[in-house]
Amino acid sequence: MTRVVLIDDHESVRLGLEAACARTGATQVVYSGSSVCPYLRWRADAGVSPVDVVVLDLTLGDGTTVTENVQRLVADGSPVLIHSVADRPAAVREALAAGASGVISKASRIDDVIAAIRTIAAGDALDNIEWASAVEGDRAFADAQLSRRERDVLRLYAAGLPLKAVAERLGIAYSTAKENITRVRVKYVEVGRPAPTKVDLLRRAMEDGLMPSGPHGPSGGDGVH
Repeated sequence: MTRVVLIDDHESVRLGLEAACARTGATQVVYSGSSVCPYLRWRADAGVSPVDVVVLDLTLGDGTTVTENVQRLVADGSPVLIHSVADRPAAVREALAAGASGVISKASRIDDVIAAIRTIAAGDALDNIEWASAVEGDRAFADAQLSRRERDVLRLYAAGLPLKAVAERLGIAYSTAKENITRVRVKYVEVGRPAPTKVDLLRRAMEDGLMPSGPHGPSGGDGVH
């Protein structure tokens, strides 16, 4: 059962998505509200564990910013899916930079929204047109200034290859591939885009246009995090 929280100040949107989740039989909405702080207080008071996904509207009517809301929710232990009209690319980019795991338009089919929730809950990166539109042309996502070798290692590693296979593919030592991934992570931290996990590295590679079309998440693992 995927546990979900819905935060949107449009009640009709929340009720419609809540009903759609209930129809799946595998998605439980544990909280539905119009702002982030009351949810966090409720969770703390009730002793409820962090949920699998928080579906968050891009702009709420309580005066909070998307950065504040995303960072609070991520710090609380839940990944965030932005559910928005997606007509404000700068705000969407702000949400992604703050740590949101993906964005889905409110114009999307309800089945696509449910699929996006499941993707985020599974720990996979959400690669869709809304994401691409948000990061396209935003050079803030290219500030890590990776070397050609670092980009090659990142591209293969984020696509799902173990580091040993990456090293073999590129004709370099395993230690060299590992050092490259370490340097990549350091560079992303330095520009405020940390990538502590393999899924995070996939997100960064997608943001920077390093991935071929169609990746939906890393596979496998080699114990290097």
